[in-house]
Amino acid sequence: MAAARAGGGAGPGPGPGAGQPGPAALYVHWPYCRKRCSYCNFNKYVVPAVDEAAVRACLVREAQTLLRLSRVRSITSVFFGGGTPSLASPGTIAAVLEAVAGAAHLPADAEVTLEANPSSASTPRLTGFRAAGVNRLSIGVQSLDDAELRLLGREHTAAEAREAVEAARRLFPGRTSIDLLFGLPGQSRSAWARGLEAALGLCDDHVSLYQLTLERGTVLAAQVQGGSLPTPAQDLLADMYHTARDTLVAAGFRHYEVSNFARKGALSTHNLSYWRAEQYIGVGPGAHGRFVPWGEGSCSREARVQTLEPDAWMREVQSRGHGTRRRVVLSPLEQLEEVLALGLRTDEGITQERWGRFSPQLSLEAVFGVPGEAQELQQQGWLVLDGSGLRCSREGLALLDLLLPALLCQLQRRWAPRRSAARDGDEAVGVISSGE
Repeated sequence: MAAARAGGGAGPGPGPGAGQPGPAALYVHWPYCRKRCSYCNFNKYVVPAVDEAAVRACLVREAQTLLRLSRVRSITSVFFGGGTPSLASPGTIAAVLEAVAGAAHLPADAEVTLEANPSSASTPRLTGFRAAGVNRLSIGVQSLDDAELRLLGREHTAAEAREAVEAARRLFPGRTSIDLLFGLPGQSRSAWARGLEAALGLCDDHVSLYQLTLERGTVLAAQVQGGSLPTPAQDLLADMYHTARDTLVAAGFRHYEVSNFARKGALSTHNLSYWRAEQYIGVGPGAHGRFVPWGEGSCSREARVQTLEPDAWMREVQSRGHGTRRRVVLSPLEQLEEVLALGLRTDEGITQERWGRFSPQLSLEAVFGVPGEAQELQQQGWLVLDGSGLRCSREGLALLDLLLPALLCQLQRRWAPRRSAARDGDEAVGVISSGE
């Protein structure tokens, strides 16, 4: 109900933006690729030809529409993801950024990231992206071993990956990130360690490491399920993760998020906005967002998903200005669950101040400082609750997926009595709210 979402009574409040639009990050999805990798189930499309002028016009229009609906005052960062956004022309990137700057304040030093594949990251192309306004690159290297790249179905070779990263570092010094995958079928711990050493000799100041997930419906998953490729052992996956963390930390990287490492302060501003549960607006086919649509007279934070299929999305944008397919008002509890699940992914965890913005009446200590799962995790050395906030220890960060369900259960139990009290209070004073 509307009253519950507004956080009346003793329950948690609606989070940042409750009194004013505030800032937001912006994600822009380019859905096209030249080929589908063997492990990929992202929202991407391989088509004979792309009508880039039409896609550009729709990205511009949807960005303008959603910025108007959100009434955000400032854009903190822009991230072009995909798909393979480095297949878009620099002119498309520039047009979107111009539209954003025309609809909201886009600071001159705002982080603007573009995901790029080595096969579409030549020096002239990257120079064009820099001129368009991009100031940070995230390059999908995935591996520096040609056999592993073939297994993954990647377009590029290890030599091409090295050339792309070196070109990017010349143009975007200190602001070039590389992605690496581990846990490939048949990959050994020693092969992974060698790959890490090679990456350390190549990388800039940010590295993202992702354990390969065998997604249903992908070629690689079918090969593993069919027995033609071995299933990676869980103990081996854990060893690979710890090896990577120890290697990167020893090289001066801060392990600031479960999968992300940075040195010299090169943390991803955009991704931090997700993990800190700040507002973000998703533009493009299948993009996700979390923001308050003040322009529609609402003061409730919504989860939004844009239409997945590009042609259908473009028709919707052309007809009504945006392609939002699904929108759900997030209850106060759902918002707190996101704050918990996302915030614990970082080494800073959930600060007292951030939790208080979402839950002014129910403190971190009131939820997790009482007997229950959280106290047991603290006693085991996996969780820390102190004056700074709630966070995982170094050991706990690697086990977050195992710890989180218990913490969510404790949050739900502690929140329920306060919610009941709030409802009783609403009824006592005759609060009227719209039905769902």
